[in-house]
Amino acid sequence: MESDAIRDNVERHQFELTVDGHLARAEYGIDGDVITFTHTIVPPALEGRGIASRLIRHGLSEARARGLRVVPQCPFVAAYVRKHPEWADLLVEPLD
Repeated sequence: MESDAIRDNVERHQFELTVDGHLARAEYGIDGDVITFTHTIVPPALEGRGIASRLIRHGLSEARARGLRVVPQCPFVAAYVRKHPEWADLLVEPLD
């Protein structure tokens, strides 16, 4: 069964989405008013379904709502922001 609810697991420092019994996650760390996205992990069974993009879009929306600046340490997050420049204003430093 698919769950559409992305949740912020504050204890584990990750946004989570369970789909078909598999857990996808976007890991982060927060220091003051900066959130650093460190890893985006999608199980092979879920690849190619836009799950990672959904997680990152949600994480960036949460960052904006909370007034956080973003460090896209994770290569997927950096690539996502390059493709979706409407999120670039959240970055601590511009992408190369």
